[in-house]
Amino acid sequence: MYQSFIGLEVHIHLLTKTKVFCECRSAFGDEPNTNVCPVCLGYPGVLPALNIEALRMGCIVAKALNCRIPEKTWFERKQYFYPDMTKNYQISQFASPLGQEGYVDIEGGWGVKRVRIHECHLEEDAGKMIHTGAASLLDYNRAGVSLLEIVTEPDMETGEEAEVFIQQLRRMVRYLGVCDGNMEEGSLRADANVSINLHGKGLGRKVEIKNLNSSRFVRLGLNYEIGRQSKVLDAGKAVVQETRLWNENRDQTESMRRKENAQDYRYFPEPDLPIFAPDAAFLKSVDDALVEFPLPRQKRMVAEYGLSNEQAALLCEEKSFADYFEATVAAARAAERDAERRAQIAKSVTNWLLTDIKHILSREGVSLMDISALKITPKRLAALVAMVANHETSMKNAKQALELILSEDKDPMDIIVERGWGQITDPTEIGRAVAEVEKEEAETVRELSILIADASVSKRARSLSAYLTGKVLARTGGRADPKLVGELVRRMIENQAICPSSLAPSIGE
Repeated sequence: MYQSFIGLEVHIHLLTKTKVFCECRSAFGDEPNTNVCPVCLGYPGVLPALNIEALRMGCIVAKALNCRIPEKTWFERKQYFYPDMTKNYQISQFASPLGQEGYVDIEGGWGVKRVRIHECHLEEDAGKMIHTGAASLLDYNRAGVSLLEIVTEPDMETGEEAEVFIQQLRRMVRYLGVCDGNMEEGSLRADANVSINLHGKGLGRKVEIKNLNSSRFVRLGLNYEIGRQSKVLDAGKAVVQETRLWNENRDQTESMRRKENAQDYRYFPEPDLPIFAPDAAFLKSVDDALVEFPLPRQKRMVAEYGLSNEQAALLCEEKSFADYFEATVAAARAAERDAERRAQIAKSVTNWLLTDIKHILSREGVSLMDISALKITPKRLAALVAMVANHETSMKNAKQALELILSEDKDPMDIIVERGWGQITDPTEIGRAVAEVEKEEAETVRELSILIADASVSKRARSLSAYLTGKVLARTGGRADPKLVGELVRRMIENQAICPSSLAPSIGE
């Protein structure tokens, strides 16, 4: 019945080493009020100095969002009183933000949808208020940190669309290396504007939901608010224009303050910062910083490596993880001449990464972003993959070698050779082990032969076949080629002269 309109204001902390207008350290979690100076504390007579790296990072994000970078950009003072902004104004951008008129495409169950980007502007963040009972404490470490605000047009209609937008943006800025995207730490947070109206009637009366610190809360808060406003209109009442907060304990929005008219911030040009006109060298540095983004990379990996969409999405979760995957595949393929095995390498590497490597990362407390810190380099993992594919070692021993790479910092080939874990592929040597097992397990061999003679390829028959295969593998210390062991065990049963050859291939399946 109603049409909803959703626009987002997303704030991201740029990963600059120092703050945007002073040389104070920019870091999360330090002792309160230790990363401060007269500039970010707003002392009289101090002069700001623009951190050019913050401007460059902001332009990288703007370019990634298909925004136009203007010929000139500058800063204004945004006047307002906040206890966590000591100057009583914020240095921001208004008339000529660094990114303008962009767009981003989001994908979901609805298909592909284009969300227009109104602007990206650079500003300084405020401090942090900590409320403890009747007292409020102030930490100014965050005051002056480089903050990029991304403002969309009201092109989204559901909380699900807004959630996907936030998730895609988070992955994008992490790929670019300009923001860590840690919403729980406040380095990426969102305000959401939502209104509803009858179809075709345009925008309704806007309600803002402040400080949403997870993509899930964005979805829940917006969907709740759409439902709440629908009930208000159904009752014949008017939606109140206001600012609301999301109460995660009650799963509902709650009124924070009324906002009948647009706030007049009385912007005027910052007199202490000159106009910035990006030159060719600056714009080239912005272009050079762009990378292949997660969604296009995911689609390419599906086409190039024959992966499923789900596998590619997991591999592209972090740029460093996807880079590690492609480096491993390239190294393994370079050493493999057999065309059939080359075609299977990507899938083998995928299985190693999504199971064993992810398990190790989780156990060792290493994030996907920091996978390059592992002693298991792409070259080393590629060597293990190749050895298993070429039957030079068993999968069991390869997994043991993987763990020893971590503890001993050695190449896998050295570990395999030192421990005698090379795979036995000589039929004569494996045949001796089969003969010994046949002698030791005569009753088992006889029972299996009878079952086969009776054309009983039963669960019992498969169990006995697996048992005999396991005994042979154990006798060779797990080094015998399992496929060859299975073949020789089948031949052993055939030699009892009571097993029709047409049934033999089923044994051991």
